[in-house]
Amino acid sequence: MTTTYTTPPPAVPPAPGAPAGPPGGRPRRRRGPLARILLVLGLVVLLFVTAVVAVVGVAWARAATSTAGAVEFTRPLAVPPLAESRVEDGVRVFELEAREGVADLGASAPTPTIGLNGDYLGPTLRAARGERVRVDVTNALDETTTLHWHGMHLPPAMDGGPHQMVEPGETWSPTWTIDQPAATLWYHPHLHGQTASQVYRGLAGMFLLDDPADADGPAADLPHEYGVDDVPVILQDKSFHADGRLDDAVSFLSPVGTLGDTVLVNGTPGPYLDVTTERVRLRLLNGSDSRVYDVGLADGGTVRLVGTDGGLLPAPQAVERVRLSPGDRAEVVVTLTPGQRAVLRSFPPELGVNPLFERFSGGDDTLDLLELRASGTLAPSPAVPGTLAADDAADELDEADAVRTRRFQLAGTAINGRSMDMARIDEVVTVGDTEVWEVTGLDDTPHNFHVHDVRFRVLDVAGEPPGPDLAGWQDTVYVQPGRVTRLLVRFDAAEGTTDPSTPYMFHCHLLTHEDRGMMGQLVVVAPGEEAPSRIAVPDGTGHSDHDADGLPGDGTGPRRTLAPDGSHSSDH
Repeated sequence: MTTTYTTPPPAVPPAPGAPAGPPGGRPRRRRGPLARILLVLGLVVLLFVTAVVAVVGVAWARAATSTAGAVEFTRPLAVPPLAESRVEDGVRVFELEAREGVADLGASAPTPTIGLNGDYLGPTLRAARGERVRVDVTNALDETTTLHWHGMHLPPAMDGGPHQMVEPGETWSPTWTIDQPAATLWYHPHLHGQTASQVYRGLAGMFLLDDPADADGPAADLPHEYGVDDVPVILQDKSFHADGRLDDAVSFLSPVGTLGDTVLVNGTPGPYLDVTTERVRLRLLNGSDSRVYDVGLADGGTVRLVGTDGGLLPAPQAVERVRLSPGDRAEVVVTLTPGQRAVLRSFPPELGVNPLFERFSGGDDTLDLLELRASGTLAPSPAVPGTLAADDAADELDEADAVRTRRFQLAGTAINGRSMDMARIDEVVTVGDTEVWEVTGLDDTPHNFHVHDVRFRVLDVAGEPPGPDLAGWQDTVYVQPGRVTRLLVRFDAAEGTTDPSTPYMFHCHLLTHEDRGMMGQLVVVAPGEEAPSRIAVPDGTGHSDHDADGLPGDGTGPRRTLAPDGSHSSDH
């Protein structure tokens, strides 16, 4: 048997300078530049996503605030004084001065503030239906301001909106006749682009209206001694820097605006109110930038809701909670027993948005507001009357009388795709016409809707009748995303005249949204009266218009035509 051996050929050494091949002679595949770039990019994206998730997770955990049972009620509630006034030639005259101040708001150090006739907030103005009033507003600040009478029916030139600016050192003296029922109103700046900042720092106060007709009616039995059993409750949330300065920063995750972790009542942190009567009437005002409160008693007890934005209800409503979006007011009567301590609390409000936005809009927050401390012996109070306010026939509104439907779609920081332009007239309303206004939030963000000069009725929300807190006259209403809120509104001529060149505002009253452009302008005209599409803008506003925020189109808004039924249609 013959065995054959095969000798492999000798290995050929690599040429000088050439890389050695892998064992076995197979060529090594090198990773190309593109693969390396993709690998690095993948790692960067992974690290970025991980970091974002971590940041959002930490922010999520910190976003919910609860002070339930944790507030030490150690300070007596500050009650704003009633503003002094005098009568000149039949006109009741008030004086308000906007000035800088320093206040103890419970921070680590005194807080720089601004106020009216004081360091923080302003006095309560009070006038009666039928009175002619003048308010001399002097600006002692080093910045421009305005002062708007929220909820007041008055001529547009007296409204105190963005067009009625008061420069430093100047005095503005609006004069008008009170021509509406008793109500809890308020006043605050309305300088376009600066409203949130000025309100946050302290420019605000209440304006109470009385109706002489109530003196002989059932409403006379409601608690009515100011500061004793009839008490203003101005709710504002704040955050502070370590040195005591106010912190109005807006979280990059917040779809609304500034949300503070401390609630002040009339500028008082941790307040208590000594109650000496069986019943106490609380006039609640949401004076916050963006927070929605759902106010009730911590023990779940009921209160009697007797009034909303525009005045007294026809009859009191027993409720456990009252929702207040920014700018809203409500009057509630609380009944106490001797020695009782009752805590007013804001429960997590139902905002109707997705869970992420709910958390970062304050929708998961529980906040203790005010402790009511009943004396061991209480003076008796009349029972809350079963009827309160009978509407004047002239005030009645009937949907059957509506001659037009207008639609307002809120998204981003624009209304109907348009951001605020102080030179543009958005809506023209004929005096005396009754209209239906349909307001819808298109994005998954909390909004509300306020109309100057008028009170309106809420017809329905997503086809359902309004709850007790919307059963009365309103001038501000919360708008849940995707749900149509229908309003019945009529513009009457203030003091019998119209002014087609001076607008009223309609806007979201979440002040950060308003400042960023979620506002429009309307004028009221007589039948057949022409209105300009553009008007002159005061010098120095610095905010003639904004770009629409993340909305489709070119940022100028939709072109609007009037459909045969009188409603607005929109197309880009």
